[in-house]
Amino acid sequence: MPDIDIAGIFIAFIVLLFSLTVHEAAHAWTADRLGDPTARLLGRVSLNPMVHADLIGTIVFPLIAMVSSVPLLGWAKPVPVNVARLGHPRRDFVLVAAAGPLSNLVIALVAAVVWRVLTGVPQTGDGPQIATPLLLIASLALTLNVMLAVFNMIPIPPLDGGNVLSGLLPRPLAATYNALIRPYGFIILYALMLSGALVYIVGPPAGFLMSVLRGSRY
Repeated sequence: MPDIDIAGIFIAFIVLLFSLTVHEAAHAWTADRLGDPTARLLGRVSLNPMVHADLIGTIVFPLIAMVSSVPLLGWAKPVPVNVARLGHPRRDFVLVAAAGPLSNLVIALVAAVVWRVLTGVPQTGDGPQIATPLLLIASLALTLNVMLAVFNMIPIPPLDGGNVLSGLLPRPLAATYNALIRPYGFIILYALMLSGALVYIVGPPAGFLMSVLRGSRY
């Protein structure tokens, strides 16, 4: 039986939980700022992970993935949005949908800055004792948040990318897209995951972004 890195799994889980919480809070905050208080009234404009956590998507699946090394990202409870209450429904819903992945990119950028600073800490004296765990956290935050941002921007509903694309398409095309794709979004995503094709969709853009943020060659 392979050794399980309990400490590493715990750190990765906390980083993922924080990242998912910020993602959903960004959706809720943006919707509230654009005129729809639905999420705020439900307490979703919050960095408390308990209000966003989904038992299966936030806890069970991520822990299974981390223990078994299966490439699986988690998810949190979707933020409810009443599009009719937004000031400019189509445009604003695009902004609400994009806010989640954008928040993950902001976290990834901050993590990349921290990672670059810490890599310059001298590897003698007290340097490694301070820098090593922080480097691990920064590296995990960078990787997980880039992966979350890229995954969520896949243009397949109910992912954020699907909602963004639906709002950007001309109305007739958007109606056709929603009629043909939205009812089968979960099936398409599961098919991509089970077939392994999702790795080839997420991997290249995520790898490119991580190399840019780390300042290394792709």
